[in-house]
Amino acid sequence: MSHEWTTRAETGADITAIHQINLAAFDTALEADLVDALRADPSWVPELSIISVDPAGTPVGYALLTRAHVGDTPVLALGPCAALPSSQRIGAGSAAIRAALAAATELGERYVVVLGHPTYYPRFGFVRAAEHGITISIDDVGDALMALSLDGSPLPSGRIRYAEPFGVE
Repeated sequence: MSHEWTTRAETGADITAIHQINLAAFDTALEADLVDALRADPSWVPELSIISVDPAGTPVGYALLTRAHVGDTPVLALGPCAALPSSQRIGAGSAAIRAALAAATELGERYVVVLGHPTYYPRFGFVRAAEHGITISIDDVGDALMALSLDGSPLPSGRIRYAEPFGVE
């Protein structure tokens, strides 16, 4: 079944719906609470908190990009990404991710990192970060740490520093 999704940056009216999307998509409230904490953090880029909405205008998918660094190079961190269970596997989450990456490109951002499912994120162009000298303080992430150059330039190398609410040293 093919779906067309409308995507846009979140508004204040979407905050509760975004919290509910993350609560429904994950086993704990960790991701929903993380998004709320990131809104109050200097890493927050309002234009890069993206929802996908169904034809009735109801938010069903979500993707977030926040400021991070690889070494001294500014990058964006993708996540959390989520979709309501009823909208999973039909493109709602992917639409939000694609829109977030497009918005980041329009803002002149160059790099994005993600710690996520290694079979899912390559469809958006992400590659294994370790092959580019990108590391993280978490042990044994394997192929889950990935990076993307939005403009085709070489990826930076170094250790990722996430925004404080992520709780990653």
